[in-house]
Amino acid sequence: MKDFEKSSKEALCDLLRKVPIIEIKSLEAAPQTKYWAPDFIVEIATSGKSRSLVCEVKASGQPRFVNAAILQLRDYVTAWDIDVTAIVIAPYLSPAARQACREKGVGYLDLEGNAWISFDGVFIDRQVADKPPAEHRELKSLFKPKSAQILRAMLREPAHAWRVIELSEVASASLGQVSNVRTALLDREWGQVTSNGFFLCDPQALLDAWVEAYEPPSGERKKFYTTLHGSALENAARSVIGEQSCGRTLFSSFSAAQWLAPYARVGTHYFYADSEGLDKLIEALQLVPAAKGENVVITVPRDEGLLLDTVEAAPGVLCTSPVQTYLDLTVAGERAKEAAEYLRQEKLTWPR
Repeated sequence: MKDFEKSSKEALCDLLRKVPIIEIKSLEAAPQTKYWAPDFIVEIATSGKSRSLVCEVKASGQPRFVNAAILQLRDYVTAWDIDVTAIVIAPYLSPAARQACREKGVGYLDLEGNAWISFDGVFIDRQVADKPPAEHRELKSLFKPKSAQILRAMLREPAHAWRVIELSEVASASLGQVSNVRTALLDREWGQVTSNGFFLCDPQALLDAWVEAYEPPSGERKKFYTTLHGSALENAARSVIGEQSCGRTLFSSFSAAQWLAPYARVGTHYFYADSEGLDKLIEALQLVPAAKGENVVITVPRDEGLLLDTVEAAPGVLCTSPVQTYLDLTVAGERAKEAAEYLRQEKLTWPR
């Protein structure tokens, strides 16, 4: 932490030196108080007027830690009689963390280049578009198959307060995995703890982040052609999907959306299936492999959780859940994105 604090001081001073009217007078440790003190203070002058920049350094820039720092800084600076500006510094500050700082009038700086500091005649506003690699890895880890099973369970009932053991059983995940997901959601302030358990307090933000990090499920993607169409194809598919005693099959992507929130029909039908379900679909739909011109696409996913996260849209009609259908549509091309947004409006709206 001391090395990062040193880097933070250097980064802030480098930023300030780029503003011609700012003169750095001193950089020193903050005077101790009975309860809490920030990490350091930079004394500056602008056009002969003194100001103190009170800085708190955080090893994590997730909203949970940044909001705590904001409260501590605001309490600390109220005791000062001179002009003071509070600043939060972190390796990387998420857009939500940056917004929280702005709303509370607290400056920020991260080592990726994002900065916002405003006082008197000084206004610094720098935004970097890309997330650092570590942030991408952390988000992708949150949405890996085992974690995704937990998130899908929670998104079915965002307001439900979960105990760790209960969520572990429902999502078929280990207690350790549930605890890791719980911590990640708390750090980003997408989750909240009450006396009754843990629940999603911002499912919309969670879903937004998932979409940004989402990649199509890994597995075999097989293309076929069938001469069946209309009700004949639908009835044949429903006969297979409704019989789950041997093999699992379900409507996915556009085909699932057509049952959940009809928007636009396409000429291709989409399914998820296991190996036995694949064979049953091939037989019932009279499928022949197609290198091009396919009108049936069946994915055999490696993640078996996708075949369990289902909804019955009508008798004998199993579809991927609204969340999974929405995610799949967002990576299926421009036309699919319109269907995805319609599905989200119809099935995935929760109060913020």
